[in-house]
Amino acid sequence: MDLQRYTLQQLALRNGQDKPQIWVAYQGLIYDVTKSRLWRDGNHYEHWAGQDLTDELADAPHTQEVFEKFKVIGKL
Repeated sequence: MDLQRYTLQQLALRNGQDKPQIWVAYQGLIYDVTKSRLWRDGNHYEHWAGQDLTDELADAPHTQEVFEKFKVIGKL
C-alpha cells in the first residue's frame, strides 16, 4: 500500500477545528476518524485529534485493535 506522507504539522491541522478532517496517528500510520461519533469536535475523552497517540494508548481502556475500524490515509 503506497501511502502519502504527512508531517506532524499537517496532522495537527486535521484536529476537527482548523480543517473538517479529524485524523489521529498511531505507530506511524494516520487514521481518519472523522465519521466516528466518539471523535466529534476533535476530542475523545482526554485525547485530542491532530496528534500522534502512540504514547497515549497505554492509558486508554482499549487496545490498538480499536484502530482497525478506521481507514488508514497516510504515514507520519
